[in-house]
Amino acid sequence: MERYAYILDVLPNGRPTERGFHREPLALAIGVGELKLLELVPRPGAALSVGGRVALVPEEGATPPIDHVRRRLTHAELTPTARAEVPAALERIVVDDAPRFLRFFNEAPGISRRFHLLELLPGIGKKTMQNVVQERQRAPFQSFQELSERTHLKNPERLVVARIEAELTGVEDKYRLFVAP
Repeated sequence: MERYAYILDVLPNGRPTERGFHREPLALAIGVGELKLLELVPRPGAALSVGGRVALVPEEGATPPIDHVRRRLTHAELTPTARAEVPAALERIVVDDAPRFLRFFNEAPGISRRFHLLELLPGIGKKTMQNVVQERQRAPFQSFQELSERTHLKNPERLVVARIEAELTGVEDKYRLFVAP
């Protein structure tokens, strides 16, 4: 269950495709924990802004601005504004929770003799993968900056963001590295 989400788009009058006289306000968001795309119903009077982080469950003495999660969305159901916000929100999620995503670089196993899980990240080939594996055997990576310096990968957090985006849009391979199915 998602506890927090980043708002991708706010639809104060609901979706234009909905029928009926009274359409409830909606917010499109991406969850921080499982990276699910969500359609949220805000509480009346809640001030939501694109790019803002919101709590989905009650916290100590505070009521969340979100009344409930209406449903899970596919990438195709996002508005153009929401699609444009996805990379920025993902980058904030990856950078804010760096240990979670560094664990992938530190622990990703080989799938077979010829293929390694690290190779599923866009931009990582055999030589880069071997370099990452050799460096992590010396010592685990503590930050994205250290990973970049030791392996000569430029912006490794963007590689993770690109893979998450591919999984959200429906990547064709059978592996899910970051997004819950």
